Amino acid sequence: MVQAPTSFRQQLLGAIPRLRRYAHSLVMDASAADDLVQTTLERALSHWHQFDQQRDIVVWMLSIAHNAHRDTQRRNMRLLIIDPQALQVEQDLQRSDPGADVGLRMDLLAALQHLSPEQREPLLLVSVEDLSYAECAEVLRIPIGTVMSRISRARAALRVLLDGKPAATVRALHRVV
Repeated sequence: MVQAPTSFRQQLLGAIPRLRRYAHSLVMDASAADDLVQTTLERALSHWHQFDQQRDIVVWMLSIAHNAHRDTQRRNMRLLIIDPQALQVEQDLQRSDPGADVGLRMDLLAALQHLSPEQREPLLLVSVEDLSYAECAEVLRIPIGTVMSRISRARAALRVLLDGKPAATVRALHRVV
């Protein structure tokens, strides 16, 4: 197997901080995020020849991470779901410097977890990773209009959840067949 060129590896190294941030916001667990980053880097290095230099490497890497995360979800569908209360306790134990407004951060994390992955993923890609709607659509492999709709619904749901209203008032996406 031919090794990736130095220029590609340098671009890859530059993309790691954003990749780590997205992976952590996607899986909400530091250990699982590190695993996802490692899987993404392995896939990127083994398929470096498929990278189009005209594209943004960050978008390409986030797309790989998204697909790797979906693969893991499908593989682990038979596992038990962690209780949100237990997850919060675990996160509290791992947190070393929660920041000035711990309550707001906890509320935001809890609200994000109430969103469906279909809403949370595009919201994080656009809001946190600063991708354009077109780049987000490319990463998620969905139409740009779907990205805009999901982000709009996610923002509305977050407003409801952060205003202290019960989660039952948040409307879920319904698939019309």
